[in-house]
Amino acid sequence: MKESFAIIEIGSNDTKTHIYENDNLIYEDNTTIEFKKNYKIENRILSSDLDKLYKIIDKIHTYTKNIYIYGCSIFRNIKKSELEDINSKLYKKYKLKIEVVSQEEEAYYTALGCYSDIKYDKTICIFIGGGGSTEIIFVKNKEIIDKKYYDFGVIDITDKFPSLKNDIPDVSFDIVYKYLDDLITDLNINADVLILAGGDHLYWYNNAEFELFSNELYSSINQKYMLSINISDKYDRDSFNKSLLKIRENSDNPKWFDGSRAMKVITNLISHKINAKYIIPTKINMEDGLKNKIKKDIEKDA
Repeated sequence: MKESFAIIEIGSNDTKTHIYENDNLIYEDNTTIEFKKNYKIENRILSSDLDKLYKIIDKIHTYTKNIYIYGCSIFRNIKKSELEDINSKLYKKYKLKIEVVSQEEEAYYTALGCYSDIKYDKTICIFIGGGGSTEIIFVKNKEIIDKKYYDFGVIDITDKFPSLKNDIPDVSFDIVYKYLDDLITDLNINADVLILAGGDHLYWYNNAEFELFSNELYSSINQKYMLSINISDKYDRDSFNKSLLKIRENSDNPKWFDGSRAMKVITNLISHKINAKYIIPTKINMEDGLKNKIKKDIEKDA
């Protein structure tokens, strides 16, 4: 008997979809819906943005009717009455509702997706970046030993430095770095490994045509690649000199790259604050930690 379900994670800028069938990932998608940007302009969630979400749900219905929708940073900050109105429309249309997850829950499930299946006994740092929030989790021997939460993401950085979205930015890497250094407090734990999660970091490297190397530290199907800190530093600084227009042309989602340079500076800063030696770019998201919980809940209710 086939057991299938879909997880939709709605972020400030990216809406991620994963569909699973009998433990196998059979479909994934990352769609840019600028919920936070438009909310800051209009002070409300736009119906046109919700229409984009409806299109995603309509497509998922061709695979499964068993759908779980989670709202992240932007949905944590809207009025309760507005969320109730959105959920009323969703329920009327699809018998679905958005479950808003806390920053702590989002970080926990994403981090779980990073460390639950690896064998590595040294301290690792997991970076979880999004459009409207940033989380940093330290793990040793599969136990969380420290965590930091910040109420800013790449959208906030590109709002501060709009030219980061240009073909070549007017602002320097070092100026953005210094600004972020004042936002991210000292991280008092060192970790040799920094895992990049919370978004499709592989999408950046592949479309920017930066070479990735095999992960020689541990084996994981979702963490196949790594970079030394020296190579990572070079790539991050090179992102300010590379044509963003050319990178966009390489991709099937050009808008996604609006926040890419901001993300590179954030992760670069964190890598040096923790004295990382290796960077592990992934596309691990909250869904990777949630899927086992959902599967167990389905089996329990069957």
